[in-house]
Amino acid sequence: MSKATLHTLLKDKDWLIADGATGTNYFANGLQAGDAPELWNIDYPDRVASLHHDFIASGADIILTNSFGGSSSRLKLHGSEDRVVELNQAAAGIARREADSVDRPIIVAGSIGPTGDLIEPLGELSTEDAVNIFAQQANALAEAGVDVIWLETMSSSEELIAAGVGSSKTGLPVVATMTFDTKGRTMMGLSPEQLIDIYRANMSDTIAYGANCGVGASDLVGTMLAMRAYSTDDEILVAKSNCGIPQFVDGEIIYDGTPELMAEYACLVRDIGVRIIGGCCGTTPEHIRAMRSTLESRPAEPPPDVEKLVRLLGPLSEGAEKFYNANNQISDGNGKRVNESRRRRRN
Repeated sequence: MSKATLHTLLKDKDWLIADGATGTNYFANGLQAGDAPELWNIDYPDRVASLHHDFIASGADIILTNSFGGSSSRLKLHGSEDRVVELNQAAAGIARREADSVDRPIIVAGSIGPTGDLIEPLGELSTEDAVNIFAQQANALAEAGVDVIWLETMSSSEELIAAGVGSSKTGLPVVATMTFDTKGRTMMGLSPEQLIDIYRANMSDTIAYGANCGVGASDLVGTMLAMRAYSTDDEILVAKSNCGIPQFVDGEIIYDGTPELMAEYACLVRDIGVRIIGGCCGTTPEHIRAMRSTLESRPAEPPPDVEKLVRLLGPLSEGAEKFYNANNQISDGNGKRVNESRRRRRN
């Protein structure tokens, strides 16, 4: 089989399924709070491979490497800052072998998360150092065979741009997602519209963009409605929601999203026009299987309005609902985005 690319798969298919959670699934397999999942690429490679295998068997078209916290700044917390190349190449190698072991094309995405530090002027990390940190990790992933660099859970424009510059040195396409909280903005105050403007102005290597993690499926669908209203038809959106709402139960964080809820979420974002659909924290292979099965069996419908969104997934957080309605970024429920006149085209 000739090797597929994310470009070719997106050309051939209406939507693709990305995988689910990494860390929260490892907790069920022995990872302890405070441990670095990236060390498992060396210490327990069979466990890392098993989760990739299970996501592929459940229908994922895209798997993310176990390298979210694999930058020198994050590994420093575990005394492993000198192991960036080793750990990232091990992560990519494990995912690559699992992807290549099946008879259908699977995209391996090199996961890169935030540095954990604030960039000047808000923090002490210089832009140059941030770019170098991201470039080191991205190059290690690229050298070990990933198909795309996947930037995720970013919240500041400065860090996202630095990650984009560092990743561009690989020559690989880039997917980038940010995390939006209960007020419809990132932790650093960016709106979905501002995120799109950042991609257009500063990240020409980005093949797709969107949102991941966050509060829960309802808010993330609201974010995707806002992005779709502002994006052009040829811009590819990504949605990777947490599996319901996180709750603290008996000393553990539990996500309340059922496979049925995540299947509804998957169909709603598909109806909005999202092309890459997956899960984030709490999402298991069982959830991914339900999402794919329902997407394949249920015909597309017009984009949802708030009433449908709330009925199927539960209420938006108060701040998010006010934000989206105030900015006229919610569909009218008849397939037309209400702020169509505000859409901007790439220059």
